[in-house]
Amino acid sequence: MKIYFIGAGPGDTELLTIKGKKIIDSADIIIYAGSLVNKDILKTVMKDAQIYDSSGMTLEEVLNIFSKAKSTGKIIARVHSGDPSIYGAIGEQLQWCEKENVEYKVIPGVSSFSAAAASLGQELTLPDVSQTVILTRMQGKTKVPGKESLEKLSKITATMVIFLSVQDIEKVVEKLKQGYKPDTPVAVIEKASYPDEKKIFGTLLNIAEKVKKENITRQAIIIVGDVLKKDFTRSRLYASNFHHGFRNNTKKHK
Repeated sequence: MKIYFIGAGPGDTELLTIKGKKIIDSADIIIYAGSLVNKDILKTVMKDAQIYDSSGMTLEEVLNIFSKAKSTGKIIARVHSGDPSIYGAIGEQLQWCEKENVEYKVIPGVSSFSAAAASLGQELTLPDVSQTVILTRMQGKTKVPGKESLEKLSKITATMVIFLSVQDIEKVVEKLKQGYKPDTPVAVIEKASYPDEKKIFGTLLNIAEKVKKENITRQAIIIVGDVLKKDFTRSRLYASNFHHGFRNNTKKHK
């Protein structure tokens, strides 16, 4: 048996990697996060594949499926939304594989924050504005270390991408105001890359009201920072007088 932990991407089925699709289409057992993963990725799986929706399952139930297949030569595709390394809850499953000496491999995926930035036509790191991107969430049922609270992180005033928190947008805004200026721009992207994607723009002064008005309560990314103003210095990377190991100003490719 071999288990593949696959990032299914943010929603658009064409943002599933080629490698991920090949494994899903040939897997004997597929366990996918049905509440977030686009079910259309299952249209081309093998007819006799066993398919489980993990959205209503406990960790123990998922591990039980692994355990029952352990003595077989079957391929399991464990499909998570976005990229499994970011809030993917795969750590416990990987620990089980290592403890049970089960072969596994993680296949990365396109994160929803990448899809959100692409939808905005936005670079998250801009010269003289922000060279740091913070990926975080507000504390909910899952605790956040005190040193990583939104209040403390906001004081860095770097580009911040906030997952899993739009349902508490008012609290998020109040915490962010501890560091960011009130007129700092904010974008909220619901269901990034889906056909019914929705984008809302504002500042820390009015974004909560706008989100409430649109009734956005889940599956949304919050992006905060001055990079959203798109007022920046040109990158030095492609400047004519900027030399690096891959550029030779004396030769041109034919």
